[in-house]
Amino acid sequence: MDLGYAEADPSFDVDGIDTAHKLAILASVAFATEVDFDSVYIEGIRHLSPVDIEFARRLGYGIKLLGVANRAGDGIEQRVHPCMVPINAPINHVSSVFNGIVVEGDFVDDTIYEGRGAGAGPTASAVVADIVDIARGQRVPTFGTPAKALGRPATLPMGRHIGPYYVRLMVVDKPGVFADIATSLKNHAVSMEQVLQQARDPGEPVPVVMTVHDTEEDAMLRTVAEIAALEAVVEPPVLIRIENFLK
Repeated sequence: MDLGYAEADPSFDVDGIDTAHKLAILASVAFATEVDFDSVYIEGIRHLSPVDIEFARRLGYGIKLLGVANRAGDGIEQRVHPCMVPINAPINHVSSVFNGIVVEGDFVDDTIYEGRGAGAGPTASAVVADIVDIARGQRVPTFGTPAKALGRPATLPMGRHIGPYYVRLMVVDKPGVFADIATSLKNHAVSMEQVLQQARDPGEPVPVVMTVHDTEEDAMLRTVAEIAALEAVVEPPVLIRIENFLK
């Protein structure tokens, strides 16, 4: 905070609120709609642990807190949450005080913009740029479109999001556990892609990591809730969405 890199209230960064503010504005610019912060799904990084970072690395991913806005079907999806991204993806290498924005265009495919997003210099530069524009009489609509022309956004509920997932469970290593987990997956039509398990003495809690194929969010949440209720599961499951479009 002393260097101006974090918000005065660090929870704004840790809980994804600051990212959500930025995403709501960028979504307005991208889709010519009114700013709709209340419709942004927000999930921070407090529930992540070094264990998840290590498993992500073994699976070929890094973990980033991302804000994602896209037009999907009949609505606009706005979400902020930790994501697993391919370890070689450009966005995975954006760190420290740098921010990165990936834009998918109709004719230019994906483009990425990266630069310092915090600190005295970048902040002062942005302020001076605005003052210069005012002094020169340059007036550009804040959202790229006159405010009165912005449309009402049609929000796509987070439950309709579709994508692959990472799930980490802490289970007691005993016969029948995997059969129970597989039954829960089958009950909600969730297809497993791969699984990792660390060996421990029988009867001791052991981390079990799964990745699953594209699944609707609501179905994934129902599956995880059912698995969490199993007697052999000793900790709340950790669920992280995977974003493979950033390769």
